[in-house]
Amino acid sequence: MKAGDELPPLEIEITRTLIVSGAVASRDFQDVHHDAELARAKGSPDIFMNILTTNGLVGRYITDFFGPTAVLRRLAIRLGAPNYPGDTMVLTGRVEEVDGGTAVIRVVGANGIGRHVSGTATVSVPVSSAPGGTL
Repeated sequence: MKAGDELPPLEIEITRTLIVSGAVASRDFQDVHHDAELARAKGSPDIFMNILTTNGLVGRYITDFFGPTAVLRRLAIRLGAPNYPGDTMVLTGRVEEVDGGTAVIRVVGANGIGRHVSGTATVSVPVSSAPGGTL
């Protein structure tokens, strides 16, 4: 693996169950993540995904690609367009730099209305376990 390499895209269906369960699992009980009526009263067209669920999905994208020995060292993300039920988010990644067994990956997640998430992930992988045997 070298700088410039692309990770394969990952499509994630955004369902009400995913949004609500992610909010509950992260102990985020804000009504905009589980109550459509209250979300609409606050100006949103529907419930929407919280940042902690997005954070977990980006982490999953990285560690699924690099395998079970991967250690996520840093994740720095910024949210943009909300993830609403019924949409699909497509995560893509590009290797920005590699230093020994550590790589920095630029990650973008887009949905039907725009860029939902962007940022970087720093991951460490034993060189013998890296995709293709090298980082």
